[in-house]
Amino acid sequence: MDPITTERLTLRDFRPDDGAVLHAYLGDPDVVRFEPSGPQDRAACDRQAAERADDPRFVAVCHGDVLVGHVYLASAPQPLTWELGFVFHPAHGGRGYATEAARALVDRTFAAGAHRVVAGCDPRNERSWRLLERLGMRREAHLVEAATFRTAPDGAPVWHDAYRYAVLAREWPTSP
Repeated sequence: MDPITTERLTLRDFRPDDGAVLHAYLGDPDVVRFEPSGPQDRAACDRQAAERADDPRFVAVCHGDVLVGHVYLASAPQPLTWELGFVFHPAHGGRGYATEAARALVDRTFAAGAHRVVAGCDPRNERSWRLLERLGMRREAHLVEAATFRTAPDGAPVWHDAYRYAVLAREWPTSP
């Protein structure tokens, strides 16, 4: 990916040596509470950094030379539709970096011809759905017990609700 530069951030490909910083936030149980995988150990983060270096769906977000989080953007099953996600280090929270990075990536996605960008989140993750709403995405659904990432002690799935958000190219402020 060609890097994207915003007023404060650089969005770039992951590098194999990003594992330590990736672990600094993906190893935190509070950060990954609503993510499909639990806290990651250092070795897993080293592997993920190496894998993400060759995976254009994951975009590293840097403030100066500091990796502060990442944005995920992948082709969805529907034509010309992309799925957005993000995870940021809590030490860099509250500064608008996630909003700025997601907006820049969605700008590029619509400029490249996308029709729709969608996102999902757990309704308990208020910071996530508020970010999606700041971006101008609309909540299209509240799906009841639609997802499960964890199991109970007896092995039964632990179900949770999900919100679905979307925005169309014609609704995006900078679309051509």
